[in-house]
Amino acid sequence: MEEAEQELLPEETTPEETVPEAGQDPGEAENKPKKKRHLFNDFMEILETMVISVFVILMLFTYIIRPVTVDGRSMVPTLHDTDRLVMFRLCYTPQQGDIVVVSSYASHVLDGGEVVPGGDSLNECLIKRVIAVGGQKLEVDAAHGKVYVDGVLLDEPYIAEATVTDDGAFDYPIIIPEGYVFVMGDNRNHSTDSRSRNVGLVKNEDVLGRAFFRYHAAEDTITGAPKGNIGFIK
Repeated sequence: MEEAEQELLPEETTPEETVPEAGQDPGEAENKPKKKRHLFNDFMEILETMVISVFVILMLFTYIIRPVTVDGRSMVPTLHDTDRLVMFRLCYTPQQGDIVVVSSYASHVLDGGEVVPGGDSLNECLIKRVIAVGGQKLEVDAAHGKVYVDGVLLDEPYIAEATVTDDGAFDYPIIIPEGYVFVMGDNRNHSTDSRSRNVGLVKNEDVLGRAFFRYHAAEDTITGAPKGNIGFIK
């Protein structure tokens, strides 16, 4: 008898089954891969959030605000040595009366109304107050301790004492050229500022930003009390 030919058919594939461990609920074994995927997704979401947060903080402190620390006594009584401030810098335009941080890596004075290089610059950043901006007429009357802008005597309750010193950088009155500012420290007689040829007029582009908030005040070495208030400064 002839043997019947058998047709070899491909084996049917069946879905791989998860074999539960001894004593393990079959449903629990099926949920393990899902839990792993869930944990991985959670981790990636946390990592993404951290990266975005770091990026935002870097952009914030690079282009919008920056912490600064006061070094010296040229702004007493408004600011004190070691005060810590926040400086705003995004799209800032210097305004009269603002407390600003300036880059003093170049000095400028006037010669016949023309802006010319001054003396050796201080090569450091300074914190001062804007006294006059481009187009304003300024007169520092050290003989009488008075400062005039556009012919008006400045009311300056923030200064430590009357302005009775002048370092001879200018023959007053002067017209501040457009694109420049004239700055002075509030501690007028103990401040190297625009009255000195080593600082002179400051270009607007060299004004790094406006200091507007004090978040840490220097403490009195004897009493331990803060010398200034935490908060906005003016």
